[in-house]
Amino acid sequence: MELRHLRSFLALAEERHFGRAAERLHIAQPALSQQIKQLEREFGVELVTRTTRRVELTEAGHRFADHARAVLGSAERAAGDMALVASGQAGRVSVGFIGTATYDLLPAAAREVRRQLPSVRLELHGEMLSPALVAGLIDGTFDLVVLRPDGAAHPEISARVLRSERLVAVLPDRHPLAGRGPAAGRRPPAGQPSPPGPQPSAALDLAELRDEPFVMHFSGHRSSMHEHVLAACAAAGFHPDPITEVGETATLVVFVAAGMGVALVPEPVRSLALEGVAYLELTDPPTVDLAMATRTGETSPAVARVAEIISSLR
Repeated sequence: MELRHLRSFLALAEERHFGRAAERLHIAQPALSQQIKQLEREFGVELVTRTTRRVELTEAGHRFADHARAVLGSAERAAGDMALVASGQAGRVSVGFIGTATYDLLPAAAREVRRQLPSVRLELHGEMLSPALVAGLIDGTFDLVVLRPDGAAHPEISARVLRSERLVAVLPDRHPLAGRGPAAGRRPPAGQPSPPGPQPSAALDLAELRDEPFVMHFSGHRSSMHEHVLAACAAAGFHPDPITEVGETATLVVFVAAGMGVALVPEPVRSLALEGVAYLELTDPPTVDLAMATRTGETSPAVARVAEIISSLR
């Protein structure tokens, strides 16, 4: 039994006439008659009764018509779904985001993918570290990742830089230097309105933080930001000491708010508006790259479409 046999039977069931059904199907009447007889032989039941003027469905014919409609409907839905998959408008895409991209790029990407590709099932994973994202991309946990390039060669993945981000200093809002920054990032006391208009600020020389304890992401191969911050401090003429290491960017900012030290973070972290911290611009600020990566040779149209959307948001 083939799908064309089901279509032929349904055309006959609706037309109740071999000639009209054959004309509708653009086949010869004897060919249609042979297809119906083939179905009857296959099932061992009579599906239609034939007269010189009209065709009537038997009880078995009525039941088979219901089955034929269901099968053809499923086949048409499957074909439509596969067409969406082939065009990248359907499918599943798992995306991992480094911690600092979790606050601005992740929600923007989620909104835009839902708007443009409503049939794509998007799985989002935020607050991750670059080494874990690389490993997850290689082993198939993720289809697409947004991370900090570490300069290491990874032939299994293909990456491109989305943007460069300036580093800013994060200080407890009661720190003596915090008053030099704008009010953005600090909330006014309860009952007091925010000052109108832009607030004056003076950029901070990173060397002014040489005697401060630092809160930083994990060292070693667990985070790429640790080395970026050490390099920025070295360029300013000092090595931070002591250092408290944390895994998540949100936790890092919370530790700063708790007075456990100061930190350097990419500028988008400003959107994490936690009470108790102040964000200060740096003079001649160092920058870090943000990149997007997929597996080398990735062929999924849905992954390509989601990658296009994320790239457009940079």
